[in-house]
Amino acid sequence: MKNIVHITSVHKRNDIRIFLKECVTLAQGGYNVTLVVADGLGDENKSGVRILDAGMPAKGRLGRMLGTTRAVYRCAKKIDADLYHFHDPELIPVGVKLKRVRPSARVVFDSHENYADDIEDKPYIRPVLRPIIAGMYRMYERMAVKRLDAVVAATPSIRAHFERLGVTALDVNNFPFQQEFTTPAVGSDKKYDVAYIGAISEVRGVSQLVEALPTGNSKTLIMAGSIADPNFESRLKSSEGWAQVKFVGQVDRAAIKDLLSSARVAAVTFLPAANHIESQPNKMFEYMSAGLPVIASNFPLWKEIIEGNNCGICVDPLSPQEISRAVDSLVSDPTLASSMGENGRQAVLTKYNWDSEGRKLITFYAHILEGQK
Repeated sequence: MKNIVHITSVHKRNDIRIFLKECVTLAQGGYNVTLVVADGLGDENKSGVRILDAGMPAKGRLGRMLGTTRAVYRCAKKIDADLYHFHDPELIPVGVKLKRVRPSARVVFDSHENYADDIEDKPYIRPVLRPIIAGMYRMYERMAVKRLDAVVAATPSIRAHFERLGVTALDVNNFPFQQEFTTPAVGSDKKYDVAYIGAISEVRGVSQLVEALPTGNSKTLIMAGSIADPNFESRLKSSEGWAQVKFVGQVDRAAIKDLLSSARVAAVTFLPAANHIESQPNKMFEYMSAGLPVIASNFPLWKEIIEGNNCGICVDPLSPQEISRAVDSLVSDPTLASSMGENGRQAVLTKYNWDSEGRKLITFYAHILEGQK
């Protein structure tokens, strides 16, 4: 049985993509899987995966990038693995080092984002420094990933980016499990008009979504997630539309299912940042899986998914008025909303689901491990 080690210095041990999807799927596929984390919660065995805790994460971003990365490296190096699979860009030096000290092992980088584009939108980096830091990251990534065996990418566009660098890459999309969410009936008995789930920030278009609530027909929004920026939180909660928001904070997967069943439509109206245009938000597909019609940003890829499957309406995310009109059109026409919701659910059942992506990952592992001594 091949030994596989997944490594993260940032994500939680129960991260949906890393643990619940990739690690559990690989364990079910016959691999001996260990997940190395740094959260101070101790070691455990869960769902066939051994979780090793490298200790409490260091404080601050710099501390994490220096201290926590060293801690997870030391923990991972103790395991004689056939394949190391790491999940954070700050772990690229760790991956390169593992390849050097364990030359017979395969080393894979799981790129969840286009990180250079993401850096250019980081609010905690001074605007004048963002392109400089992004450029430095691009240069380092280009050199370092060629020393690894492969890249697993969260979207086709990220995969294409690494293929242009001459790196073996596969997109393993972050699609939902086929049957995780129940199918709510879209009708007049719903408590809320709109649902939003996920990180709550300016760049995710939450301000415009809240502004849309009192525009046109008055609407209610159920919102779940965390707000990292206290200044943004203050501005958001002082806006006119906030009175029509039910904010429940961070919730677990079971609560998400209940939350989605209480809404008529769902929204994912990210602003047109560089890292969003070709992204594939997990929440978009979870909304579809739950049978909810989706109000989405009018990016070309998103239009291909949403309008191509006739499962929602794409809008200008910068326009509260356009968002409002889209929501009103679906809330006022339950038959159309129900039809679009069912179209989205069927698209997930047949195409956008983790079952197919998990099989891709298993096949990819078999391929890159083939011939290993």
